[in-house]
Amino acid sequence: MTLTRPWLSQYPSYLPTEISETPIQSLVELCNVNARKFSQNTAFENMGRKMSFQELDQLSTAFAAFLQNEVKLKQGDRIAIQLPNILQYPVAMIGALKAGLIVVNTNPLYTPREMQHQFTDSGAVAIVILSNFASNLQKIIGQTSIKTVLITDLGDMLGGLKKVITNFVVKKVKKLVPPFELDGAISFSAAINIGKGKNLNAPKIKREDTAFLQYTGGTTGLSKGAVLSHNNVLSNIWQVQPILNNSVHGVLAISDVAVIPLPLYHIYALTATFVYMSGGLNNLLVTNPRDLAGFIKILKKPFHTMIGVNTLYNGLLNHPRFGEINTKSIKACSAGGMALQEIVFKRWLEKTGIRISEGYGLSETSPVLTYQIPGKEKMGSIGMPIPSTDVAIMDDDGNPLPVGEIGELCAKGPQVFSGYWQKDNSSVFHNGVWFKTGDIAVMDSEGYFKIVDRKKDMILVSGFNVYPNEIEGVVASHPKVLEVAAIGVSDAHSGEVVKICVVKRDQSLTEEELREFCKENFTSYKRPKFIEFLKELPKTNVGKILRRSLRENTGVAA
Repeated sequence: MTLTRPWLSQYPSYLPTEISETPIQSLVELCNVNARKFSQNTAFENMGRKMSFQELDQLSTAFAAFLQNEVKLKQGDRIAIQLPNILQYPVAMIGALKAGLIVVNTNPLYTPREMQHQFTDSGAVAIVILSNFASNLQKIIGQTSIKTVLITDLGDMLGGLKKVITNFVVKKVKKLVPPFELDGAISFSAAINIGKGKNLNAPKIKREDTAFLQYTGGTTGLSKGAVLSHNNVLSNIWQVQPILNNSVHGVLAISDVAVIPLPLYHIYALTATFVYMSGGLNNLLVTNPRDLAGFIKILKKPFHTMIGVNTLYNGLLNHPRFGEINTKSIKACSAGGMALQEIVFKRWLEKTGIRISEGYGLSETSPVLTYQIPGKEKMGSIGMPIPSTDVAIMDDDGNPLPVGEIGELCAKGPQVFSGYWQKDNSSVFHNGVWFKTGDIAVMDSEGYFKIVDRKKDMILVSGFNVYPNEIEGVVASHPKVLEVAAIGVSDAHSGEVVKICVVKRDQSLTEEELREFCKENFTSYKRPKFIEFLKELPKTNVGKILRRSLRENTGVAA
């Protein structure tokens, strides 16, 4: 199949058309190289505590040695990490990779139901979890394969008096740690101390070995684990590094500060962090970016680059203390996860002098497929394919369509995953090669791509995928619900929010009762913001619910 690749002529001089294969075979080897190269530089910073590349290397190696020697985990075992953006995250993640394990990134705010599915599906045998969420684990651990529980408190890596004060406030003052009982649970700090006295027998890790199971929504309503190899993530690092490290305002340099407000369990933040580590940057982890006043306080200090989603940038722009942000040292800002609105792009440029560069991708693609090259942005598009990446618009049979015609956006490249964990992947690729994103798009004559329709019925809330089938399946389990349909409706803050249309089985069902049920079963971004009770749902002749009709009646484009 011959492809037209007009985007290549748009590439700036610093961007190669293809990435060359490096001798580095794994993310572990990359981290080892970084540790030697940037030893005394700060790798991560959180709540005022800085961790050097050398310390990160030592602590992660100790954790790996503990997992290998004390827990007897073997290469290929799955370990879940359920933490917010705190220093324990990179230590646990890199340590697990050094032990040859597969990391199952898990949203800390998942409900017990969501946790149980992910842990059962992945076959996780161990977990690193914040004590704040341990009570949820207690409720479902008996239905999983998890045998080893490592618990950490929020301030454990802050050290000294700050550790004591932080943990006291979280537990005793704010009462954010519900009581729990997990027999045999081990302190994360104790695990590292034990591991320091052990030797790590470093496993041989190959490029094609699985590094992460990145869970994403599925058409069946149950999330599926995208199998990402070391090579997938390494490739995306090499592909985007020259783009993220260059801007019209200068090149990012060793010890520059990269602000990471997006959660590390999200593939966008995860890969960006590896990119910045490879450049010797200081990854400043923001634990709670929803506290915009606290976030702005962090941004008062000089920083050089930041990643975010449209809603985060918009929230900052509309905050009364936005003027306190130190914008003088910023060289670049990036956006992903959801569409960047033109008004946000323009206002950020007006107020900071910085152009936000937008990327497009999925969990299945590690994640970046296309990017708005700094200085060559075309608003309304998702940019152009990154190096060593082919993107094509195809019909249902996998035939490429001419420039200007609308079809499904399909992609291939070294960053594209091999399939979903233990699932039939025959329908995921065209000819076993081209990944079918499900997004409907069009390419113009210059090689810029534009998304013209969303992925089937998927709802995009602040950059997170919400699949109607999952929402409907859970809500329908309520004994007073007869039928339910979930749709996305426009929202100025989140892009979209969830709305459910419900037919009652029992007329005593109230909105408050249903909201409480949803609170117990869904993490916050999945919970319906709007609930409408109907006498019946619109259906086709064969009985299929017409979500399109519901969206149209709500005033949302199908």
